[in-house]
Amino acid sequence: MQQKGLLGQLIQDLCCLPGVGAKTAQRMAFYLLQRDRNGAKKLSETLLRAIENIGYCQQCRTLTENTKCVICEDSSRDASIVCIVESPADVWIIDHATVFNGYYFVLHGRLSPLDGIGPDELGLDQLEQYLIGGYIKELVLATNSTVEGEATAYFISELARKHHIQASRIAHGVPMGGELEFIDSGTLSHAFNDRKQL
Repeated sequence: MQQKGLLGQLIQDLCCLPGVGAKTAQRMAFYLLQRDRNGAKKLSETLLRAIENIGYCQQCRTLTENTKCVICEDSSRDASIVCIVESPADVWIIDHATVFNGYYFVLHGRLSPLDGIGPDELGLDQLEQYLIGGYIKELVLATNSTVEGEATAYFISELARKHHIQASRIAHGVPMGGELEFIDSGTLSHAFNDRKQL
């Protein structure tokens, strides 16, 4: 039976989160209402403030409360190297998991002609203006290794070549700690094709 009323609406609305189905949403709703109403109130207030105050960095296009994000404001970073990513989540992951010390540019997607997503929708005109500026020496292409991600990386590498800027692609292949018997054939093939000398 479909739950009616405010409780049903809460459960349904929680399903908008990625990876949250009806059962998980139901558990979240009941937990918050039965065991942590203060946490739920704080969460709702923070979420509302975030929606009202977080926008996009005018330089790299990641999420920020200010005109420029903390990364773009950090003058100790190397302005000659820019990492191209598909989403603000990628910036967060790379910046916390690596020693990358350059800047970023967020595409907010990847080329997908069937979905009507071309270079203009990804802000590549803005990226090209940065390339014309002459201070960027390398683009690190960190798009996902999907067909669209690879096509996007190739397109941007051609844009970089046009402006005589080096473009590099992050390595793909066998993950650290991965066992070959559990690696899919596409990943293994990629790893062999991109092997390097020791």
